[in-house]
Amino acid sequence: MPLRLPDRLPAIELLKKENIFVMDNSRATTQDIRPLKIVILNLMPLKITTETDLIRLLSNTPLQLEVSFMKLRSHTSKNTPIEHMMMFYRDFEEMRNEKFDGMIITGAPVEQLEFEQVTYWDEITDIFTWARTHVTSTMYICWAAQAGLFYHYGIPKYPLEKKMFGIFPQIPLDTSLPIFRGFDDVFMMPHSRHTEIHSEDILANPELTMIANSPDCGVSMVMARNGREFFITGHLEYAPNTLDTEYRRDCGIRDDVELPKNYYRDDNPDNSPVVTWRAHANLLYSNWINYYVYQETPYNINDIK
Repeated sequence: MPLRLPDRLPAIELLKKENIFVMDNSRATTQDIRPLKIVILNLMPLKITTETDLIRLLSNTPLQLEVSFMKLRSHTSKNTPIEHMMMFYRDFEEMRNEKFDGMIITGAPVEQLEFEQVTYWDEITDIFTWARTHVTSTMYICWAAQAGLFYHYGIPKYPLEKKMFGIFPQIPLDTSLPIFRGFDDVFMMPHSRHTEIHSEDILANPELTMIANSPDCGVSMVMARNGREFFITGHLEYAPNTLDTEYRRDCGIRDDVELPKNYYRDDNPDNSPVVTWRAHANLLYSNWINYYVYQETPYNINDIK
């Protein structure tokens, strides 16, 4: 089944060129199907790029998904046209009384600040609390994963001596979990961050289960509440060129920029990236939708609690 997206969302035409089947609301209303409602709180600066990356992964499922976009009232995006935000995004306050089968909360370029120093901390923690009673399963990505673990479970973050930047091997710790159905013994995940969480803090909390880690980049996936919450410290949603774009941007700003590890062919930035994570990215999002959203959510969405 296709994804059901807002009319005229730029991602529709971009993904059609990749032969991904999407439909806008006008066509979807002619089908008598109860779609799964997915809301994305997009905190990344380049909204359209992140929208397209996530929708690409959500498309790899036989279920019909209705995707909505949430924004913060306490923060104004400086890198996305205001017309786009007004057309496709709604404030949290407008959505507070709605319920959703699944939610994705993205990373944000604020990780070097203390959590409480983030200007929208009060609003986003209100959303974290709201999600527990209004969403069947929530996926927190990168900074949002660290923020969610800190807010819900008191897990601190720690600064890194240098940026964790590249594609790193991850080890699933319990391959019997449905989220890892079809996974290999090792999978690759992009990381781009200046802070980390420590495994001993996760293991000391009985409410948390560390489900994937890496000898190179530490904790990569944590599960809580039997899959109602997933915390992913990396970026499986990244497109093949994302780290390249970030590397070339930073080369013009700082003098301490290192090549992303395990990324360029022969470690040469003049060569194209070697894409090693996309198959598992598609599989992880499909497993999340199929096993932790679709099979767990009530048929009457208002019964979510």
